[in-house]
Amino acid sequence: MKFPIVAKGGLVRNYRVAVIGRTGRGNYGHGLDVVWKQFSNVRVAAVADEDEAGGKAAAARLGAPKVYSNYQEMLRRERPEIVSVAPRWLDPHHDMVIACAEAGASIFLEKPMARTLVEADAMLAACERAHVKLAIAHQMRLSPIVLDVRQRLQRGEIGQLLEMRSRGKEDARAGGEDLMVLGTHAFDLMRLFAGNPQWCFAHVTASGREIAPGDVRQGAEGIGMLAGDRIAAMYAFPNHVHGYFGSQSNDDRSGLRWGLDLYGSQGIMQLRAGMDPSVFLLRSHTWAPDWGPRPARWERLPAPEQSGQGQAAANARLAADLIEAIELDRQPLSSGYDGRWALEMILAAYHSQRGGRRAPLPLEERSHPLAA
Repeated sequence: MKFPIVAKGGLVRNYRVAVIGRTGRGNYGHGLDVVWKQFSNVRVAAVADEDEAGGKAAAARLGAPKVYSNYQEMLRRERPEIVSVAPRWLDPHHDMVIACAEAGASIFLEKPMARTLVEADAMLAACERAHVKLAIAHQMRLSPIVLDVRQRLQRGEIGQLLEMRSRGKEDARAGGEDLMVLGTHAFDLMRLFAGNPQWCFAHVTASGREIAPGDVRQGAEGIGMLAGDRIAAMYAFPNHVHGYFGSQSNDDRSGLRWGLDLYGSQGIMQLRAGMDPSVFLLRSHTWAPDWGPRPARWERLPAPEQSGQGQAAANARLAADLIEAIELDRQPLSSGYDGRWALEMILAAYHSQRGGRRAPLPLEERSHPLAA
């Protein structure tokens, strides 16, 4: 079934799309290649992959007539209007996005956005110069369930929002890698619900002690410098709301704590993460079930229509919004600026730890804090 694409001005025009992957080094991300098969007004013209077999397999999967081993050559010859920069690994994102922008193509980019704020700033500057759009694959941002939670917050269903608490998956990546890979989703949701953060205060440790220069390491999947196996970070938002992110190495590798909990003056909403999160509601100012003058119990909120369809639908919502953003000349609802804000919050934890004080946001220093 083809995804319906309707903009405010009516049906949108047809688009020529290309896909950049890297088999064995980030592959094609979380479905950023096959998403375009859901669109009746999109034709995948070409695939670029430095791995010959991987490129041929992707072309067959997508019905693309051409395969290139060099993405720059593909951009020069094919002149696509949209490109999926799909590799999950971060190290090529900067060069690939800038090349796409200079070729005049808008971009659908796998998260996290980049390794450093220097890279993110350059990517956004290139898109601004070329007047192209950059959308980040923060799938939960456009989930009907997440948007329903946002509306409930705005209606005051749990009263005044006071706190937001999130944890990573705390599996083998616990600590610094968790902060980068899962934190990007958590921080994006915090901003969606509470606005732009004002500062961060964090504590980062390794084996029970403060991190030292010897603890800095290169993370897996090209994500750049990391440190710590335990991270606790607090963020201040407008209206006296505070957000917390935690990740620590422990024996529970299930990842089932991953999500975001919203604490209000009249109750709690818990999101247990996924493309379409499960949401639990406790309507009690005591924050405890069956306690106080008006006892309440946890309830699981029903999923809105169009939710629960998994990765394919989540990516299609983002891709459809990117097309509409191009048509209406606005920023995508999950924009590169949102991706950079998530990265600001991630790196602010290291800035705070390094300085032993609050790190004001946005960060004035754009280089990686662990490089010092």
